Amino acid sequence: MKKTLSTIFGLATLSLVTLTTSCSNDDNKNDGPKSDFVVVRENLQGEINSGEVVLESGTYKLTGKLVVKNTAKLTIKPGVIIEATELGANQFEAVRYIAVAQGGKIDVQGTATNPVVMTATVKKPQAWGGLVICGKAPINKNIGSTATAEVSELAYGGTDANDNSGSIKYLRVEYPGYSYNSDKEFNGVSFFGVGKGTVVDYVQVFESSDDGFEWFGGTVDAKHLVVSNKDAALVGDDLFDWTEGWNGNGENWYGIRTNPGNRGIEADNNSNNHLAAPISFPNIKNLTLVGTTASTNGESQGMKLRVGTKGKFDNVVLKGWSTGFDVQHNESISYVGTDLLATNVKFEDVAVKSKGTATTPVTGVVPDVSKVYTENANATGAGNGSGVPNWALGWTKGL
Repeated sequence: MKKTLSTIFGLATLSLVTLTTSCSNDDNKNDGPKSDFVVVRENLQGEINSGEVVLESGTYKLTGKLVVKNTAKLTIKPGVIIEATELGANQFEAVRYIAVAQGGKIDVQGTATNPVVMTATVKKPQAWGGLVICGKAPINKNIGSTATAEVSELAYGGTDANDNSGSIKYLRVEYPGYSYNSDKEFNGVSFFGVGKGTVVDYVQVFESSDDGFEWFGGTVDAKHLVVSNKDAALVGDDLFDWTEGWNGNGENWYGIRTNPGNRGIEADNNSNNHLAAPISFPNIKNLTLVGTTASTNGESQGMKLRVGTKGKFDNVVLKGWSTGFDVQHNESISYVGTDLLATNVKFEDVAVKSKGTATTPVTGVVPDVSKVYTENANATGAGNGSGVPNWALGWTKGL
């Protein structure tokens, strides 16, 4: 439970500063042990090193990075708004983001009628860093050991496929994607080696300047995900992205972009070693990806499957892309029809349903990857064809 200390300064013009810490009393017997971390509603930042910190209600101003360290827990109650304040140019050391380190936990307790919202005072993409979670599940970047996350500088990866980083339910992440440079950029939600013990259900990324969701290895499952990118000034990258050996399950995903961003899905195994184990091999069912033929990189693909990824997809709707399935590199091409396969696919306004490109292209030789999909005109995708599914109504934004 939390304890509130209120200090009143002045007489007529009073200002109330609430310092919230987590402890235990009869109001909430489920809360964990007391934490030494002090929550200041207008200045939320720092490291939670132990115990549980609870954000109860209202709005909290995120003024720097907030990191949940090993053994600590951050609990966020329904309806809480965390608002990242504006960052000056090139103030890299003060980038606002929320991160969960290995051994830490986050418990987002949003509901369909009262979601938790992580947003920014500047209402445009790239305003802040987003949410980063680092677990102990296997990755193929440094096999059997940890790696360092490209953002947050936290360790991730290991050997615990069932590692538990907490629970995230009914969360909306708005305007993320802060960029240090062209090679180092936050996503909306980044899963670094996150384990299957973690719950991810009903999460939206709204107007991100980089990928909506990205998995760097791990085994975590994710249900009821939404990505929407419509801002034409700071366009998003891919709606969904994975690499480094992600082996989780996905169910009920809806992604839409009307701006000239990149792909619906960009899927990799390992760009340095296409056969690195564990090989990326997610299973995803009930998927809708809506795009446009315009793209910042010259290609508009519903799914770009490359550098050795595997994957099974079922009940898929692809609408508006120049190419439905773009399969690249010999390893991924070799899996087509077996370990790289989409069944029950409905195409709407997709000019080229599939195309293949070998690792070393040969003039006049084009790989046939048409067996990467089977069609079904009655496919429903995320639940409503290319339309917004019913399960996404109410708690999301901008659909």
